[in-house]
Order: sequence, then structure tokens, then C-alpha cells
Amino acid sequence: MRIRATVAALSGALALSALAVPAAQAGDQAVPSLDKPSAADVFGTGAAKAGRSVARAAVAEPVISKVVVNGGKDVVVGTTNAKTFTVSVTASHPTGIVDGYIDLWHGTDVEDGLDGVLLPNEEAASCKNSSATTATCSMTITAYPGYDLYKNLLAGTWKVTAGALAGDLTSVAWNDYQATARVQRLSKLTVNAAPEPVKKGATITATGKLSRANWENGTYMGYTVQPVKLQFRKKASSTYTTVKTINTNSTGALKTTVKAVEDGYWRYSFAGTSTTPAVTTAGDFVDVK
Repeated sequence: MRIRATVAALSGALALSALAVPAAQAGDQAVPSLDKPSAADVFGTGAAKAGRSVARAAVAEPVISKVVVNGGKDVVVGTTNAKTFTVSVTASHPTGIVDGYIDLWHGTDVEDGLDGVLLPNEEAASCKNSSATTATCSMTITAYPGYDLYKNLLAGTWKVTAGALAGDLTSVAWNDYQATARVQRLSKLTVNAAPEPVKKGATITATGKLSRANWENGTYMGYTVQPVKLQFRKKASSTYTTVKTINTNSTGALKTTVKAVEDGYWRYSFAGTSTTPAVTTAGDFVDVK
């Protein structure tokens, strides 16, 4: 029996509460189970054992050729809403592919040192054949801030486990280090250019704040000492140019001054880090008299 059946049931129950209550309340729950399934758990003990014995007999196991997590994009999670994303594994075998598996895990080692696991919602993957020997098998994973993502240190690079079951129902491919994916804390950025209007040659003050999701308390906290670009676009132009780069302060706040030269839009732009996605504000128009 696949142990992810229990996890799926738990996730279904959590979906009713985690999506409806603030993440801070979700964060009060106990740390989720870090039990991670093996090939035997997922595809059945008989298949996994047969797969290993067949491999020793020099009969090819399935070949995994591609893994895609969230369409190739980083998984970005805020403070209140669960994030559901699609994962897929493409594999081939002379007898075809009938099932696949993917999970994400965080830690130093899969056997000892796990501190985070994101398991699939489904008992079995949905497989689409591209040929008699090759198929792409898809599943979904849901990450709950304050539960699966119970601490901020989980932001960054996760390892990806991928598996495939051949059409002979005995040959199995399984790799706990098949690929990597990034899970990030959602970022927010604001800007306000003032005064509006302003006399030509006078000073414009651009203020703002860079913050990101805190999975541990369900709020957005200032992202400190991060470089952010102040950019300007002329009223008649469609292109922004960088005027200067400043760092956020100890609370994530931004403040700088420039001279008013002509009508146009001011914005802040953050390039992002491994744990936090890039974000750019909309332009704030200043009328120069």
C-alpha cells in the first residue's frame, strides 16, 4: 500500500482549513511528518524487488529522461494560500511506462537529515504515451505555508525524487537526486514618489518597502540589506532606465532622492535571490511643472 494515500487524505483535510485561515494559525500546528516513501512504498514491494533483481540480470530498467516541476518555474508561496503545482517525469522502457512518481525534499541527505518533504496529492500518476516505449507521467503537489513550509530556512533549493514503473510491472527506476527545484518566499515591493506635482529642479523623494513571506508567523517581514534599483521612464517612453541602486534598511524600507527633470514614472525593481523571487513595482507618475 502506498503511504502517500495517508498523506493525500491529510492534505485534503488541511485544504479545508489552511486555505480559509491565516497562515499564522496554520503555523501553530505540529511539524508535518517527514516520512518519505521508497520505491517499494510507491510501486509495491514486489515490483521494487523484481526491479532490482532484473537490473542485476542486465535487463534495462526504465530510463528517466526529463523531470519538470511547476512548468520549469520556481515554486513561490505566500503566507495564507496553499500553492498547488504540477510535476512530471518522462521515462522510457521496452515494455512502456505505466506509472511515475515525483516528490520534493529538503535536507542534507535523503536517509538522514530530512527537514522538509512535499508529497504528491495523487495515489498514481496520470501517464500520457508519446510512443510505445515512452510516456510522461504527471502529478500535483500542494505546499501549505505554515505547515509543509513550517520554517523560513526551507526556502531555496530542494531535491527532486523521480521514479517510473515499466509496463512489465517489475522494472523500476528510482532516483532521490534526479533534479533540483527552488521553493521561494513570495516577495512584495512598494514605491511612492513625492511630491506630486513638483517643480522642475526640485527634489523628488522615492520611498518604498521590500518584504517577503514569513512562513513561521504568517506575516510579511521586511527584507533587509538588499539592493533595489530605482528606475525612471519618461512619459512618452516605454523603457525604464536605472537611475541608482540603494539598499533596504533594517526594516526593509527604501528611501532616496532625485532631482525633478521631466514628467515620468518612477519605480523600484528587485532582482531576487535564491530564496525570494524578483519583484518590480508599477510606475508612480510624477508631474513636473
